[in-house]
Amino acid sequence: MKKVLIITYYWPPAGGPGVQRWLKFVKYLPDFGITPIVYIPENPDYPILDASFVKEVPKDLLIYKHPIREPYKLARFFSKKDAQRISSGIIATKDQSFLEKAMLWVRGNFFIPDARKNWVKPSVRILENVIDKEQIDTVITTGPPHSIHLIGYRLKALKGVRWVTDFRDPWTSIGYHKKLRLTLNSQRKHKRLEHLVLNTADSIVVTSNTTKEEFAAISKKPITVITNGYDTDDQGQMPLTEDFTISHVGSLLSGRNPEVLWKVLGSLVRDNKDFKACFKLRLAGVISDDVLQRINDSGLKDHTEILGYVSHNEALRIQQQSQVLLLVEIDAKETQGILPGKLYEYMAAKRPILAIGPKKWDAARIITETRSGSSFGYSDENKLKDVLLKWFSAYKNGGLYVNAQDLEKYSRRELTRELAKLI
Repeated sequence: MKKVLIITYYWPPAGGPGVQRWLKFVKYLPDFGITPIVYIPENPDYPILDASFVKEVPKDLLIYKHPIREPYKLARFFSKKDAQRISSGIIATKDQSFLEKAMLWVRGNFFIPDARKNWVKPSVRILENVIDKEQIDTVITTGPPHSIHLIGYRLKALKGVRWVTDFRDPWTSIGYHKKLRLTLNSQRKHKRLEHLVLNTADSIVVTSNTTKEEFAAISKKPITVITNGYDTDDQGQMPLTEDFTISHVGSLLSGRNPEVLWKVLGSLVRDNKDFKACFKLRLAGVISDDVLQRINDSGLKDHTEILGYVSHNEALRIQQQSQVLLLVEIDAKETQGILPGKLYEYMAAKRPILAIGPKKWDAARIITETRSGSSFGYSDENKLKDVLLKWFSAYKNGGLYVNAQDLEKYSRRELTRELAKLI
């Protein structure tokens, strides 16, 4: 069987969609005649842990590890809260402390492209020998963190291997990039590294058509869209909640704050006695203070259930039993190509998806194509209210469901088939 070396920072017991993408690829690659070998940090400092993923790692998978120096561990000596927030991707848009501003400036200008840059050089030394020992001719790097791609860049130069880069998120156009307090010189360094990676790799993989279009303006190398997806092994049947439950699974960070939804829900709670008696907003994941404040200000505090981070298995259970599933993205041109990993599990749960995001959002197109729900912009107050009332009426009559179609192409196995063709 052909062997492929996969270099990733996020791996079980880390939690989150970035882990699931390559954990599932590794699970199914042997079905297509490819043996995966994985390289990961030995002592990573993951912001979120999910022990349930450890059970999914194939028992016969060959994994190489090497220690990494984590700057966030040092930052916690100064402020555990600020370091944890930044490491988790929560960057406040206002009321930042002096220490948080300083941490962001250091993170943005001293650690380019990111805080894991010091893992590159020792990893290259280790992997030169691994490539020879395992007779590997194809290397895949997946980011963020995008410093991982620099490992692939150096291995291609030193060993002549075929190099595939996988971008789970964009690089310089991702939403938080502008919040890192970058100097002009640092911005140029990021652009140079992005250009270097995109024009040196043999093949580029992205998760959305928008990111493909963005990268096509930078590089002439072949770019393939392989989205995230759902695993049929994870799907099941759960009894629906008795309440009219709208659930969001995942982080609601600063900026990802659909105030139009909180306003509409608040008005329905005030003006509709039946809705008030049945409605529940369930939030599973990290919620930033400003989002929670707007929810409370809208009169939804007594109707909101904050679950915090939950395991993937629990997240699946919540998705499958909810009346409506909420999908939210920041309202910005830069986020049009962001496709949250939970989108595909939402579709597989076959519950109506209520999506709120930017204009021309790739997720909205997929939801429309699969007939999985309805999508709105941040100013679509009346349309949003009409759909919620329509769904609430169907719920009261026991007929709230969706007839989703063409979902199979988003299964993890079918997506791995596409990856195998590329390899």
